[in-house]
Amino acid sequence: METTDQVRTPPPRRLRGREPLRVLFVTYAANSHFYPMVPLAWALRSAGHEVRVASQPALAGTITDAGLTAVPLGRDHHLWRSVSRFTGKRFAELDPAAHAAVRGTRILPFERVEHAPEDLDWDYLATMYADLVRTWYKTVNNTMVDDLTDFALAWKPDLVLWEANSYAGAIAARSSGAAHGRLLSGMDIFGFTRQRFRHLRGSRAPHDRADPLADWLGARIGNRGGRFTEDLAVGQFTIDQLPDALRMTADLHYLRMRYVPYSGHAVVPGWLRSEPGRPRVALTLGVTAAAYFDGHGLAVQELLDSLADLDIDLVATIAERERAELRGIPGNARVVPSVPLHALLPGCSAAIHHAGFGTLCSALNYGVPALCVPERFDEPALARRVARHGAGLALPMTEATGDKVRAMVERLLEADSFRTGARSLRNQMHELPAPSEVVPELEKVVPEYRARSGLGPRQGAHPKFG
Repeated sequence: METTDQVRTPPPRRLRGREPLRVLFVTYAANSHFYPMVPLAWALRSAGHEVRVASQPALAGTITDAGLTAVPLGRDHHLWRSVSRFTGKRFAELDPAAHAAVRGTRILPFERVEHAPEDLDWDYLATMYADLVRTWYKTVNNTMVDDLTDFALAWKPDLVLWEANSYAGAIAARSSGAAHGRLLSGMDIFGFTRQRFRHLRGSRAPHDRADPLADWLGARIGNRGGRFTEDLAVGQFTIDQLPDALRMTADLHYLRMRYVPYSGHAVVPGWLRSEPGRPRVALTLGVTAAAYFDGHGLAVQELLDSLADLDIDLVATIAERERAELRGIPGNARVVPSVPLHALLPGCSAAIHHAGFGTLCSALNYGVPALCVPERFDEPALARRVARHGAGLALPMTEATGDKVRAMVERLLEADSFRTGARSLRNQMHELPAPSEVVPELEKVVPEYRARSGLGPRQGAHPKFG
């Protein structure tokens, strides 16, 4: 691996005595990517370290609502505005294939990585990286990378923890001399894919080794006098919150951490304080689909109707816009716009969800068997692994009908084996280090990775911090 450009990299901040670390979290403006960062940010604050969270201005309120200090930078990205042009009903009528590809993100590597890794050949991966850089990475990073780097140069963080697609964090860390790592909010599909790409690239002729990701990151760091090294793409280390049975890994340095549920505002409603008297089933299909993908790919009314005569207490979280389109709500169902999952799920016998990272991990954290109805990103891969472990069932959203959902929910409620499998995954999760236990590990890797970068140990630091 190439070494960091030492001439233009500023020296690290000098710590004296028990002075705390400065830790900068970086994510592009997306709640679902920020929420998994919050428990670790709290743990670092509780340990006495200084914490800032940097993102585009749109996320500032969400950050401060979590009790953390926001650093709004640059201007808001328009990723979801671009996506919404291809997810509406009108576009579905004009180009059904393209509409399905965007809704299910089949233009990205998620499905192929898990289902057919042998198809990840050079032509596919080179094209994939070119598309990802153009449509996703530049969109969410370029609007803040310069301001973020300027802030890092001024504040001098000791450690930058960045969401796995927020490469601006790696650039800011390199430019300011900080150690840095990715914090995953899902399977490490991109680390795995990057490893496969580099393996194939090594056997290509010199004139046919294009690396769109490295070219883009190299140009951005080049503006600050540096040059591309692989840690800009995958971090110096990676924090993974998934249990062993659900992970996908590459040949990288991973720190393991227990998932702690957090989903923003949490108020426990009065009806949730008493036992339902019959099995309670949660239905939640995620806020991303409702907000950015023109609703869910599942007919919610059909689903509610199919469960109407089961002897269950169904609690369905459905956005107000979608609720207004319902013809009716069955007598055994309670429809609410939101409810804290960490308050709802402990009393549930089963859950129906989309296998999104936060929802899936929250359900498993309480040992709740699930019917996973995935549609996009790494959801199908996670759903299959949950099913393979016996912790639930998987039904692709494109195949889900009311009758199939009903039959699978009945199976979940009747068979003890699913509860056993869900408890097994819960135990795997609870064996992982809590965020507070990860803090000492982070205190260790800061000087280690600075030393590997040639930046040297910090002068005058307390032994605990290197």
